[in-house]
Amino acid sequence: MNLTVDVQCASAEPVPDEDDIRSWISAALSEHRRERDSEVSVRLVDSEEMAQLNLSYRGKSGPTNVLSFPADLPEGLDLPLLGDIVICAPVVAAEAAQQHKALHAHWAHMTVHGTLHLLGYDHINDHDAAIMEALETRILATMAIPCPYHSETGAENDVTTKEQSAP
Repeated sequence: MNLTVDVQCASAEPVPDEDDIRSWISAALSEHRRERDSEVSVRLVDSEEMAQLNLSYRGKSGPTNVLSFPADLPEGLDLPLLGDIVICAPVVAAEAAQQHKALHAHWAHMTVHGTLHLLGYDHINDHDAAIMEALETRILATMAIPCPYHSETGAENDVTTKEQSAP
C-alpha cells in the first residue's frame, strides 16, 4: 500500500510533525486491512476556522476536535482518495490537559479517530461507538499509546469525542 498524506498547517499552536501524522493514519489503515493505495489530506487549524466548519457542516456552534470529510466518489471511479481530516490544535491541547493525557497521545487518537471516520466508522449510537472505541484502542496499542478512554493516572474518563463525519 502506498499512502500519500498531504498536511496543511493553518494553526499557530504546536502540532505534531508530518511523519507522526502519516504513521498514525497508516496504523489505522493497516488495522483496517486496507491494502489499496490511499490519499488523505489533513488540515491542522485554529479554533476560529474549526468553529466555522463545524457550523457550516454540522450546524453546531463552536470548535470541535476533529471533523472528517470522506471522499464521495462516483461509483466505478477507482481513485485512492479517502478524504479530508481537519483537526483543531487548540481543542486537542485543551482536551489533553483536561483529561490528563499526553498531548502526543491525544493527537494520535484524534488522527486515528478521523481516519476511521473516512473508512466509514461512526459513533452515533452506543453499539457503533463501542466498536469504534475498541478499534481505536487496538490501533493505538500497536504504537504503545495508552487507551484513550482512560487518563494517564489510570482513572476512567468520561471521554467522548466531539467529532462526527461531516455530511
